[in-house]
Amino acid sequence: MIKRNAVPAAVLRTASKGALPLPAAEMLEVLVYLTQNPVFAQDAKMTLAGFDPVATVECVASPSAPVEVLGYYWAEQNRRPILMPALIENPAIAEELLMEMAATAPREIVTMLLASPRARSSPAVIEALGTNHRLTPQELRELNGEAAAEEPPAETVESDPESEAAHRAWVEAHATDVAAEEGKAFELTGADEDENASKPDQGGEQEAPPVAEDVAAEPQATVTSQTLAVAALAAQGRTAPSEEEKKLTILQRITGMSVAERVKTAFIGNKEERMILIRDNARVVQNAVLSSPKVTDPEVETFASAKNVHENVLREIARNRRFIKNYAVQRNLVNNPKTPVEISLTLVRNLMVYDLKSLQRSRNVSETIRNIAKKLYQEKALSGGKVRD
Repeated sequence: MIKRNAVPAAVLRTASKGALPLPAAEMLEVLVYLTQNPVFAQDAKMTLAGFDPVATVECVASPSAPVEVLGYYWAEQNRRPILMPALIENPAIAEELLMEMAATAPREIVTMLLASPRARSSPAVIEALGTNHRLTPQELRELNGEAAAEEPPAETVESDPESEAAHRAWVEAHATDVAAEEGKAFELTGADEDENASKPDQGGEQEAPPVAEDVAAEPQATVTSQTLAVAALAAQGRTAPSEEEKKLTILQRITGMSVAERVKTAFIGNKEERMILIRDNARVVQNAVLSSPKVTDPEVETFASAKNVHENVLREIARNRRFIKNYAVQRNLVNNPKTPVEISLTLVRNLMVYDLKSLQRSRNVSETIRNIAKKLYQEKALSGGKVRD
């Protein structure tokens, strides 16, 4: 009756205060609905913020909980720490949403994801979490240890004929580009500056540096000293001790590669190497990662949501027919503040009603995208989920 606007205003006012004689789950559904009411929205939001936490946890932990309620509390602006563990474990929350949150979550949510059996058992979520710059070096090593248990270590991964053939064909077609960037030292594109500037103060506790820098596991000076030691031995006609070579991390090994070697690794390497190489400042290496037959859809979804990749990566993903057919890729690109506006303007029309609803209130995208999302949401909501011509 409330949704049909078939009750008096006095009843809506009572509902916005949470005072209707309804079970907690139904009361929450009513309140979430009223957050869109132009008159009673503010009261409903205040009531939701102070609603009984025990009853709310029971509601959001249920797979049969109303989708609107789960979506409301999952939205970044409405998250309550006490509810997040239950939401993360709820199978009604799609794995794609867990992946999206894992890549950019604040430190408090990262801790919850690390403690979540569901998140720890999902390779896709673990992979996305590995790109979050709020992970500590120790946590990243532990995650990489879990990944190592699921696939062969980097040293034992052998290139397959398909990858080798794809690499040869690609290098032949892009020989000029590879030659133009040859000699360019490996350099990671940094985390989004605006995001770093908005980091909350954690009680004086210093936040972990970006993931790609954490991968090194030791201070930068250690990387430099080991590289110089290897170079000095090579100049004397000797080889580096095998013990030293074994200590080199994936990032350290990539740092010593030429552009051509990094391109080859992008084609025949494993996913940990691709996650680093996608952030290589050389565009030809970025493009090689996306051209590799080994790159998977979950990896591309993570790339599309990452704020620490070069704009070229996002443009190439949008140009690729295989990638752009994936709805999660489209959604992640539109929600990524680093995606060029002209790409977001094209893709936003393909988003579903639920995603448009969240996007119109997102602080991560430009006002232009928010306004278009709001308009499309209103059109689709009135036409059964499709934009009317």
